[in-house]
Amino acid sequence: MPEPEDGNKGVTIVGGGLVGSLLAVSLGQRGLRVHLHESRSDIRRAAEVSGRSINLALSRRGREAVRAVGLEDEVLSTAIPMRARMIHPVSGNQYSIPYGTKRDDCIYSVNRRALNELLLTKAEESPNISIHTLVFSDGATGKKTVQTEFVFGCDGAHSTVRRQMMRWGRLNYQQEYIQHGYRELTMPPTPSGDLPWNQTFLHIWPHHEFMMIALPNRDKSFTLTLFMPCSVFESIRNEKSLLAFFPAHFPDSINKIGVERLYKDYFANPQGKMISVKCSPHFMAGNTLILGDAAHAVVPFYGQGMNAVSKTVSY
Repeated sequence: MPEPEDGNKGVTIVGGGLVGSLLAVSLGQRGLRVHLHESRSDIRRAAEVSGRSINLALSRRGREAVRAVGLEDEVLSTAIPMRARMIHPVSGNQYSIPYGTKRDDCIYSVNRRALNELLLTKAEESPNISIHTLVFSDGATGKKTVQTEFVFGCDGAHSTVRRQMMRWGRLNYQQEYIQHGYRELTMPPTPSGDLPWNQTFLHIWPHHEFMMIALPNRDKSFTLTLFMPCSVFESIRNEKSLLAFFPAHFPDSINKIGVERLYKDYFANPQGKMISVKCSPHFMAGNTLILGDAAHAVVPFYGQGMNAVSKTVSY
């Protein structure tokens, strides 16, 4: 990694999500001058964050990444350990599958936004990291030049940096949308304020073509993510079809979600797309590197982006 010549140019990171903010913290701790650019407004000051996300199940990969920047203890202090998968068949005979053979083997339910906010705050605390939330424009040509010595593209599956790399050189690129999409739902605490399910499990409702998962939150709710073929989502158009579908496939969930909450979330929350991206090379022109989903969005997803950061900066 090149050192800044004048202490001002440094390196530029495009994208302030989990990958970009973690990379900024890591490079800043190594004494580099870092400019982190994010097109969205500061998520720490927003009532709601645009875009679609999936609650995180933090495994060993993710723990290694936050440990590398000294944040593992802080992340785990608000995380919820899940020691097994709880399987919910349509028959109603639940059973569990442990994540490991040892008593302490587990993965952690982590709030994605809270983790991103923690990393941004950590980056902001560093005197050699600058966070820029803006759209480049000079009011005339609509362009602005930023001097930098190295560019990291951490701007997701639809990466602008990658698109520019494709114009510069011979970058092979392939993307594929799978037939499935996803939608987030919420299972609130019980009327008495208790947990609707045991929070030491990652709950799974498996089916051949689709499934639903539930991760616990610290407010005693669960975040549910429903994965289905887009054609099935499109077939559920009103309350009648929704209330016919859920009891047939997820019979033990509907009373805990509540009919009104299910209807509200299902038709109000956006439907996410699921994409796989392959490209090569990830490095170009001696000064540009893409990481995370910009380089290799994959389904299913295992937090490869954050782990890639910890591996990259160790070289």
